Amino acid sequence: EQQQPGTICYVFCNDHYLLEINREYLEHDYYTDIVTFDYSQQKSGQRKAKIISGDLFISVDRVKDNAVQLGLPFEEELRRVMVHGVLHLLGYSDKNSVRKKEMKKKEDLYLSRF
Repeated sequence: EQQQPGTICYVFCNDHYLLEINREYLEHDYYTDIVTFDYSQQKSGQRKAKIISGDLFISVDRVKDNAVQLGLPFEEELRRVMVHGVLHLLGYSDKNSVRKKEMKKKEDLYLSRF
């Protein structure tokens, strides 16, 4: 069942659980830190405005490992992943190096406000 418009649901899970989601829904056979399901809706009569909604599944195992590898506190890396998921809901992509760079800038911008 889909959620109400404007709702963002964070689901914190382990590597195994998120790997199964990645395999089943995206046909990707690898660990990841986040999988975002976007249920956003366009507002009628407006070209770009939309009400964002989605489920963001985050592997706490991956976030911990990434934080260690990057030499960052767990909480900082977790906030980055949470912001990353919301940026996907807003239409940002990280499918190539140019888009990844743009998304990283946006992550840094929003994280600087914490």
